[in-house]
Amino acid sequence: MATLAIQQVFSDYQGQVILKGLDLTVEKGEIVALLGPSGCGKTTLLRAIAGLQAISQGSITINNRVVADKHQFIASEKRGVGMIFQDYALFPHLTVAENILFGVQTRNKQLRKARLEEMLALVKLEGLAKRYPHELSGGQQQRVSIARALAYEPEVLLLDEPFSNIDAKVRREMMLEIRDILKKHNVSAVFVTHSKDEAFVFADKLALFNEGRIVQCGDAESLYATPSDKYVADFLGTGNYLKARVVDSNHVETSIGLIASKQALSLSIGTDTEILLRPQHLHLASEDSGAGEVLERRFLGNVCQYKIKVAESTLEVHSTNLDFVQGQRVAITYQNQNLVLF
Repeated sequence: MATLAIQQVFSDYQGQVILKGLDLTVEKGEIVALLGPSGCGKTTLLRAIAGLQAISQGSITINNRVVADKHQFIASEKRGVGMIFQDYALFPHLTVAENILFGVQTRNKQLRKARLEEMLALVKLEGLAKRYPHELSGGQQQRVSIARALAYEPEVLLLDEPFSNIDAKVRREMMLEIRDILKKHNVSAVFVTHSKDEAFVFADKLALFNEGRIVQCGDAESLYATPSDKYVADFLGTGNYLKARVVDSNHVETSIGLIASKQALSLSIGTDTEILLRPQHLHLASEDSGAGEVLERRFLGNVCQYKIKVAESTLEVHSTNLDFVQGQRVAITYQNQNLVLF
C-alpha cells in the first residue's frame, strides 16, 4: 500500500513555476531519493509534502488521506510528517532527552521514559540523555534528530540533505546505520540529495529531477543501466558516446567495430544513432593496428583511468590492466550487450 501519493503536482513561487506536473508514489517502508542539481525543485517538493509550501495544482495524499489539493490544505503539524534537516535543527537549550521527547504527545511519565530509552538505544546514544547539543559531535547530533523524528512516530519521514554536514570518513557508515533503522521500523521516507553516491547507498528508488520535472524514476541499477536520455546517463555516471549505425536487428557499427545487442534493437536498419559506453565496460588490448591510441593514463589505485583517442572521439576507460602507456595503440571491445542508443 502506498504511504505517499503525489499526483500532477504544480507549485509556484514568486510568480515562477517550480514544480511542473510531478507524479510520485512511495510504498510502505520504501526510501525514495529526490535527486538532482541545486534549483531543480527537489527541496520544494519536500516542503510541499511537509505542508511548508503550497501547491497550485494536483494532490498530495498520505495514507489515503488527502493533505493538499484544490479543495483543502492540511496544516503541517496535522500531516503526521517528521522532518530531519541539514543543520539538525536541535534546540540548543534542551538536553538530548528533551529534544527527543519534544514532539511526543503523551504526558504519561512511564511511557515517555520507555520511548526515550527505546530511541536512545536505537540510535546508540545510551548514557547521553543529559547532554546538550553543543556537547555532541556532528554525527551524534544527527542521531538525536533521527531519534526525535522517529519518537513522534511519523507516517512519512522527510530528510533534507541530512548527511552533508557529517564528516566524509563516517558518512557512509552513518547512512547505512540510519537506513537500517528505517528498514527495521518499516518507515516510509523521502530523502533530498544532490549526490548520486548518497542516493545509491541510502535509497531504494531514485526520482531524478530536471528543471521542476521528474525525468526518470526507478531503482538505481535500472536508471544507470537504461537511462531515458543523456541527462540521466551523465548525472548517474561517466558516459562515452560514439556515433553508430544499425546494421541489423542485433548489431551496430561503430569506430571501434561491430557491437552486439542481447535484445533486438527498436531502430530500423540504416538508422544513425549514438551509443552509450560506460568506462568500466570497455576492454583494452595491446594491438599495433588497434583503433585507439592512449592519450592519458591516471592511476586510481585498483584501476587505471585511460583517455583513448578513437577517430574523432575521446573515450574514458577504467581498466584493471595497469600496463598501457601513453602513445600505445590498443584495440577496444565493449563488454556489455544491453545497448543504450540515443
